[in-house]
Parts: sequence; C-alpha cells; structure tokens
Amino acid sequence: MKALLAGSWHAALFDLDGVLTATASLHADAWRQTFDGVLAEWARRTGTRQAPFDVESDYVAHVDGKPRLDGVRGFLRARCIDAPPGGPCSPPGEWSVHGIANRKQQLVERALAAGRVEPFAGSVRWVEQLRIAKVPTAVVSSSANARAVLRSAGIEGMFDVVVDGDDVKRLGLRGKPAPDGFLEAAARLAVEPARAIVVEDALAGVAAGRAGGFGLVIGVERGAGRAGLLRAGADLVVNDLRELVR
Repeated sequence: MKALLAGSWHAALFDLDGVLTATASLHADAWRQTFDGVLAEWARRTGTRQAPFDVESDYVAHVDGKPRLDGVRGFLRARCIDAPPGGPCSPPGEWSVHGIANRKQQLVERALAAGRVEPFAGSVRWVEQLRIAKVPTAVVSSSANARAVLRSAGIEGMFDVVVDGDDVKRLGLRGKPAPDGFLEAAARLAVEPARAIVVEDALAGVAAGRAGGFGLVIGVERGAGRAGLLRAGADLVVNDLRELVR
C-alpha cells in the first residue's frame, strides 16, 4: 500500500463483481441457468445436443466482465448457435439475443432481492485506506445492477463516481475489453489515465485497463488465473486486496 501511494496515484478505479463484492458466483449461476435453457431449446430445435454451460471455462472466456449482450453474443458464437437480435423490450427467455440477456437480468434481480450482497473485507479495507490518503475512487462495471449491488453491500458511499451498464448504454460506450468505461470514470474525476490505478479480476477488464493507458493495472485472482491476468496486461496480481493493506 505504501509503495503504491508513493507513486502519487491520483485515483483508483475498481471493477465491481469479483473485486469489491462476492457477486461473481451469483452472476455465473444466472448465466448457467440462462444458457442451459438456451442449449436445451437449441437441442429441441435442431436435434443437436451440446455440453452444458461450464462456469469454469465458458464464464471466464465469454461473459466475465462484459456487457450482457456481448456475453450472449460471445457464447452463442462460440457454440455456433443462431438467434435473431430481438430488441430491448424482448420478454425474458424469448429466442433472441435481447431475450436471452433479459432472462439473465431477471435471474440476477431475483437473486439480489433474495439476500444481502457481501463485500470482500480485504477490498473494503484497502478502499478505506485509499480514502484516508485522499485518493478518489470509482466503480466501473458493465452491470446495470451496479448501484443496487453497492447499496446492498453497504459500500455505495465509498466511491466518488460510478459508471455502470446504464451509462454504457446511454453514452454509447464500448464494453470491456475496450477501455471506454474506465476512461469515462477518469474523465469524471478529472484524472489522467496514466496517474490512475485500475483494479480488475476479469481478463477483459485487465485488457481494458491496459488499452486505456492506465498507470497501474492490478489483477485480482478470483478464477481467471494469475498467468492469464498477467498476459492480459496486469502489472501486479494479488489473491486479495488485503495484500495491499499496510
């Protein structure tokens, strides 16, 4: 922590799921339920059966850290499944990209309503130290549920800026691995990317931090693999942000 702050970093930008809150498993399970339904429907339509959605490989490769629609498109493309685009108002579960994405969103909202989201204690402690050191903080997430998750976890007040999935849509920002969300947060904080830290657990998010020219990209190993995070562009990989607490 002391070494990091000695570099006069002007801001720290955090991904949400898997970095600040333990909601990655919630999202992974929602994706599993959604895509297993898609695979069952595809088998019914075509007579072609495929392996179920694999949380260990499919989640990391196709959906982790990406906007919902990009996640749907990526998985369908990987499995050679065709579906029409649909539209934002497509009902959950409709055979369309938007319908599949809306089904996943429906499952996440039900899970959030069913119980409290827990933050990672080590992450909270490090953010607290950043705040004490007067380093501005932001959350950058492709999830439209970001603010609800922060409120549920009781940590919404710890961040100066939140860029979420609604901002991505409203502003026409590209999803990770494009750096647009992080660059938007840095602009709102009036901070040069080269003087800011990005903290991510997803390969796409780490790649976004590197593509945006941020001064320090920290990977948090929550399943993507240390080697993969380093290859994606992380300068430093930790198992938990508690390791940065002095």
